[in-house]
Amino acid sequence: MLLDKVKAFAVQLEGAAAGAEPVFSGGQCLAGRVLLELASAVRVGSLRLRALGRAHVHWTESRSTGSSTAYTQSYSERVDFVSHRASLLGSDTGEPTTLPAGRHEFPFSFQLPLTLVTSFEGKHGSVRYSVKATLRRPWLPARRTRTVFTVIESLDINTPELLAPQAGAREKVARSWYCNRGLVSLSAKIDRKGYTPGEAIPIFAEVDNSCTRPVRPRAALVQTQTFMARGTRKQKCLVVASLAGEPVAPGRRTLWQGRALCIPPVGPSILHCRVLRVDYSLKVCVDIPGSSKLLLELPLVIGTIPLHPFGSRSSSVGSQASFLLDWGLGTLPEQPEAPPEYADVVTEEEAAVATIQSSFPLLCDALTSLEGPYFTYLQECRFHPPPLYSEEDPNPTSRPRCMTC
Repeated sequence: MLLDKVKAFAVQLEGAAAGAEPVFSGGQCLAGRVLLELASAVRVGSLRLRALGRAHVHWTESRSTGSSTAYTQSYSERVDFVSHRASLLGSDTGEPTTLPAGRHEFPFSFQLPLTLVTSFEGKHGSVRYSVKATLRRPWLPARRTRTVFTVIESLDINTPELLAPQAGAREKVARSWYCNRGLVSLSAKIDRKGYTPGEAIPIFAEVDNSCTRPVRPRAALVQTQTFMARGTRKQKCLVVASLAGEPVAPGRRTLWQGRALCIPPVGPSILHCRVLRVDYSLKVCVDIPGSSKLLLELPLVIGTIPLHPFGSRSSSVGSQASFLLDWGLGTLPEQPEAPPEYADVVTEEEAAVATIQSSFPLLCDALTSLEGPYFTYLQECRFHPPPLYSEEDPNPTSRPRCMTC
């Protein structure tokens, strides 16, 4: 059969490792080739290529208008980021082209837009990028092949906004059956807002338990997926990392001095997409038996460019010192130290040389100035002979006399 003449048909992208998807970012050049292997000669009408990058969201909600009437409301929206089309084979007249048997390669390349959204797979939506090739032959169904690639947009956390510390405090009166059990207070702080996967978030927290029951502090890194379509939003929250502390007895207080919460390999934050958004937050809570939990939420941004080794210009030493002092992790000296003695800094030989130079300042200056080129220039000009009499102007210009003289 004619269908058996096509032995292989695939799209290969440059930079793709074995068994892994290639990774690109906005503004890069995406290049590759379409491979076509034929068992015998085949007439081909056209070979077309299309690259597509799209964010798509979709979900349904069941609604009821009465006791026996119900319907399903559908919400859907999409946004295209990449839409590139190219013709790799085909004549302008539309006549088929005969390809001989063997292996054929059709290269292609194009530049991605500067602004893209990171690839994402969520509960009710996704951001996907792909390259599809379509082979059309006379009197036969079209044959298609597709390959996907990943886009990761750079998100730098070395900005003043993402390097600023985040802090908060909450308190709650524990109640059970209309009885007050006491007050529970919670305060937490982290050194910055931006992190990257693989880092550890040091959590500084204080829990004061004044109620009659033991409480237990916990912390979690939460990913919030927000999908937007037709003016409606749908959210999905996922806990990606968590840790739990020891119970706090009644009337006691506990401190977390940099308790580390490791960030697993997760996708970066998506902040600039019209149909979906991915946010992160650090939630520190206190479980109170018989009452609702006390919750404190600190916003986070997961980026792709890690913190610079020497920090950013915006993160000064003073801000870091104040952060540690607020939580009792650093101390300042009560009195400034006395300056060192002169003999401890200057040796006896240096002091003797300084005494000689101060006794003969003019001699030292003269000896020093003889070594420079400036004295040589002055010496050359000083001993230059005067001009000869013949070199002077024999007819100097006389000053004009006035009419009254």
